[in-house]
Formats: sequence, C-alpha cells, structure tokens
Amino acid sequence: MNINMIMQQAQKMQKELEKAKKEFEQKELTFNSNGGAIELVIKGNKEIIGINIDKDLIDPDDKEMLEDMLKVALNEAIKSIDAEMEKIMSKASGGMNIPGLF
Repeated sequence: MNINMIMQQAQKMQKELEKAKKEFEQKELTFNSNGGAIELVIKGNKEIIGINIDKDLIDPDDKEMLEDMLKVALNEAIKSIDAEMEKIMSKASGGMNIPGLF
C-alpha cells in the first residue's frame, strides 16, 4: 500500500466521519427524567428544542427542587448525547481512536 492510497483512505474516512457527525447533530433526541415528569427534546449538537415539565412539579414555594431536577435531567441528556456521538464516531472510524478529531 503506497502513501497515496493511505492518504485517500484517510480523506475518505474523514469525510464519512464529518457526514455522520453532521447527521447526528441535526437529529432530535427525546429524554425523559423523573418518570417522565420532565421531557427534553435536544438535537445532537446540544441545541435545546423543547422542555416539557409536568404541572405537578411546579411548586412556587419550592423552585429550587425544580431547578435541581431540571439540572440533573439536562446533565443526563448531555452525557447521553456525548456517549452516542462517541459511538457513532467510533463506528464511522472503524473503531480507530483518533484523538482530537471531533
């Protein structure tokens, strides 16, 4: 295998990775927390599309509880998105670990 073939394969793999990343970034993902009391719709690029909070969670006297539950739900969603992106990139790169690529 000559260097030109290696470079062509690397360029092809990079294009495939970029395509997979762009597709995932536009995908809308739905996350439920607290038994479905909080529903988040977030794109793969972490843009928040929607937040739905069950009215039973809204207590004007305990806004800190709702803030904490929302924070936990958002952090869990972000971790899930990051893990899914990592899986997609690993699959698209044939399992090769390419530090700093994305």
